[in-house]
Amino acid sequence: MAMHGIVLFGHGARDVRWREPFERLAVKLREASAGARPVALAFLELMEPDLPTALGELVAQGCDVVTVVPVFFGQGGHVRKDLPLVIEQCQALHPSVLIKCAVAVGEDEAVLDAVAQYCLRQV
Repeated sequence: MAMHGIVLFGHGARDVRWREPFERLAVKLREASAGARPVALAFLELMEPDLPTALGELVAQGCDVVTVVPVFFGQGGHVRKDLPLVIEQCQALHPSVLIKCAVAVGEDEAVLDAVAQYCLRQV
């Protein structure tokens, strides 16, 4: 049976506090899967780990399938251009691992519905 890991992929920032919601999201995912699904964080720039490092850690834990989830609000240049190049690098490093990539979280209707409800609660 395949072990399926998740990498939450964000942009990164100079301010270390920027990563806090991503860390909370990772905890929620681990709790939701009762620890059965390894979850890692990775960043495009300015923060560590990068995607090859995070994916390598999941492979070292036994994952043979990894889904990269871009925690971006839309499908901008980083998601459409930069991320596929990094995923190609990762695939070359781990040819026996199936690496999948989800669309940016902000493209999902359920996410947009949750954000809309959040906005309505603010007024």
